[in-house]
Amino acid sequence: MADDAPTQILVQSTLSDTMKVDTRDGDHLGTVQAFMVHKSTGRATHAVLSLGGFLGMGKSYYPLPFSLLQFDPVRDRYVVTIDRRLLEGGPSWANNAPIFDQAYADRVASYYQVQGENLNVA
Repeated sequence: MADDAPTQILVQSTLSDTMKVDTRDGDHLGTVQAFMVHKSTGRATHAVLSLGGFLGMGKSYYPLPFSLLQFDPVRDRYVVTIDRRLLEGGPSWANNAPIFDQAYADRVASYYQVQGENLNVA
């Protein structure tokens, strides 16, 4: 009998070359490690930021809705439009990424007080 349980709506697309991320004050914050891409539409909904760590150890990962990032084409990097402390207090993980389903996406949107996306709609 086939397992008809729904799969994760978003898939993580890890970047082979990370992109730098700065704060709105111009300080280096971290890197974009991956994008969360909607399986049906192919549209990236979140960036996964990597902060901290040394030589690949001790990093923390923060999912951030794209509405909170701006791309700076002159410096070829993203700029976080929120305060660093707000980001660092937000949803994150160190070792095992959560299941990025509608409930988790809603939690991230609620924390950052942005409009959530209905991931169940293609």
